[in-house]
Amino acid sequence: MRGRDPIKEAKVRSKAIELIVKHGIEHFTVGKLARECGLSVGTLYIYFKDKDDLITRVAGEKFAEMNSAILKDFDPNSRFEEGLRLQWRNRADYMMANPQVFLLFDLLRSSSYQSCVFAVNGIGFRETMQRFKQIAVNRGEIDPMPFETYWSVAFGPLYNLLRFHNEGKSFGDRPFVLTEEILWSTFDKVIKALKK
Repeated sequence: MRGRDPIKEAKVRSKAIELIVKHGIEHFTVGKLARECGLSVGTLYIYFKDKDDLITRVAGEKFAEMNSAILKDFDPNSRFEEGLRLQWRNRADYMMANPQVFLLFDLLRSSSYQSCVFAVNGIGFRETMQRFKQIAVNRGEIDPMPFETYWSVAFGPLYNLLRFHNEGKSFGDRPFVLTEEILWSTFDKVIKALKK
């Protein structure tokens, strides 16, 4: 039996993300991936049980990587504006440095893989985010609200800006680049909407 080659495995993982983003989950196959990597299909089965295993593991690892980047230097006990500002900085930095991963997550969010990737891998992350919000409520910095409302107001604008940036355009095919000025002026509006 052939052994695992970490260099080949890294190439397979990277190429899998690229192909899923390019062709969509429904058109992604292990055969296409093997051809793109210059490997036999059998070689891929050294690393992954099947297509589902490949997608869930690759996405799960990227989700854990993103969560770690987002939580870098983050303290859920920090003051609300300070903590949310760091969240925006970390999220923007990660997503702009990893646009393919951002697109992968968008595709997975509306697929049958959502529950096995986001639910399983996001437990500690989700608890940290809920704790941060609840501490801000307890301190009287923000009003109580459903977590989904909070998340939509706190991060929806950021993710839309990042989508426009990744596409290089906004509505009407207008060119768009996310600048620091746009990022932080949008953040200021979000803070005004959330803080008491």
